[in-house]
Amino acid sequence: MTTMNSGGRTVGRTNIQKATLAVGVVFLLVGVLGFIPGITSNYESLGFAGHGSGALLLGIFQVSILHNIVHLLFGIAGIAMARTAAASKNYLVVGGAIYLVLWLYGLLIGQDSGANFVPVNSADNWLHFVLGVAMIGLGVALSRGTARTGRTSTAAR
Repeated sequence: MTTMNSGGRTVGRTNIQKATLAVGVVFLLVGVLGFIPGITSNYESLGFAGHGSGALLLGIFQVSILHNIVHLLFGIAGIAMARTAAASKNYLVVGGAIYLVLWLYGLLIGQDSGANFVPVNSADNWLHFVLGVAMIGLGVALSRGTARTGRTSTAAR
């Protein structure tokens, strides 16, 4: 998406918008991959929700239909929010905070309990931690230039 500014120069997405778009695309891809047998092992045991779903994305991360749908929706939200720098920052920071809460939730619940409705396993928990920290870090670091100057896009050079 490129547009012309009042000076006639072409402007495009800011770095934070590009990062948000990339994160959104990755979440969308992960959501799709969770529904593909072979990429998701034990696909025949994919349940709608709950710790009983034995499907493992990439043979590591426990997934369910609900878990995959959440990834798809999170990806769509990221792609949509990449339209502006302000929305991009919100997506990364708030989304990162959500993933840190999910990390804590995964650590506190019993993995074989009914509370594990998403479901998550130890690999998911630590991935959620890394995602949360990385997303918040991107949101804060990449918003510094745009927030200070009030820009919503940068000129392509």
